Amino acid sequence: DRIYNLTGHRLSASYSAAKIMWLRDNEPDTYKNTFKFIHAKDYLAAQLTGRLVTDYSDASGMNLLDINKLEWSEEILSAAAIDRDKLPDIVESIEVIGKVSAGAARQSGLLEGTPVVIGGGDGACATCGSGVVHEGETYIYLGTSTWMATASTRPLIDPQQRTFTFCHFTRGLYFPTGTMQSGGGSFQWLKNTLCNSERAAAEQAGIDVYDLLNLKAEEVPCGSEGVIFLPYLMGERSPLWNPDARACFVGLSMVHDKRHMIRAVLEGVAYNMKLIEEAFLEQGVNISTIRMIGGGAKSRLWRSIFSDITERKVARLNFIEEATSIGAAIAGGVGVGIFSSLKETDKLVKLEEEIHPNEDNFPTYRKYYNIFKTTYEKLFDVFSMMAETRS
Repeated sequence: DRIYNLTGHRLSASYSAAKIMWLRDNEPDTYKNTFKFIHAKDYLAAQLTGRLVTDYSDASGMNLLDINKLEWSEEILSAAAIDRDKLPDIVESIEVIGKVSAGAARQSGLLEGTPVVIGGGDGACATCGSGVVHEGETYIYLGTSTWMATASTRPLIDPQQRTFTFCHFTRGLYFPTGTMQSGGGSFQWLKNTLCNSERAAAEQAGIDVYDLLNLKAEEVPCGSEGVIFLPYLMGERSPLWNPDARACFVGLSMVHDKRHMIRAVLEGVAYNMKLIEEAFLEQGVNISTIRMIGGGAKSRLWRSIFSDITERKVARLNFIEEATSIGAAIAGGVGVGIFSSLKETDKLVKLEEEIHPNEDNFPTYRKYYNIFKTTYEKLFDVFSMMAETRS
């Protein structure tokens, strides 16, 4: 609890703190000879400028940053026995940290003297590239993994630790996040595992196989006529934090066919994202329109399913797959003065198509959403038993 309250993240071996501790204990010479522990972008920036720093967004994902004080937590460093001098200084993502040196210019082909802005982590860049820079603005990234994030002027410390908080591009701005492991990944798994005939037909017709799968899913009414899919192909992070959870179809009978399974996958991902949305709402986040980016956002059907299940407007942006790159460009533009502030994001990122929820579908989806939650709860012990058997 103390780690979560300080860092905004659960204690996890996936974060830098645990990895640094492992290196110290298992490769002491490597640890001793390490000057600074930095991220990939920080290394590139150091090669260009000679200056070793990181930004708040990446620092906030290390289990080491006090996200309230915006400084490395001496309490955690002391408990973990990690040397403070092995961590870099922290700057805002929009800061010019130096200029391309003569040596770096020769090696890279970049112009000597070009200003270098440190930038941010991929999540921070995607958040900015979604236009989420004002309090309460919220988006879903519907990619292989899928997350919902919102802009906030304070960290959201969830008593149940369902969500986590990253620092945004500038001090005083955060983006609380809830990430599920297999959003678009569930649809991809379905395509690769159960839809060989559709893949062949799409290739022959010269169309995207996902467009064909969407057409089949549209033939099934909302609720998939009682078929529910738990999208836990890789366990689950938010909001369940259960690595033992597994995916399954529930409710199949002789009246169902592949079309029902396709739609159930789309709905299952949206049900799980509604769990994350509810965690935000319980923490006081005011969500109106949900922006959507990522490859899955191309599907109008999927966006309409999200809209009906969350009972909110869902908007496709003008940049779907390029949002992360747009965010990085905005950080650089603000840093060198092309843009006056992050608020100029509003001029670049536009809501192109806004889907309004269909109230006629609310009763059905509310019923099956409750069944979705109950299904996981009833299978919790089964998942644990299966994990014990596998081990």
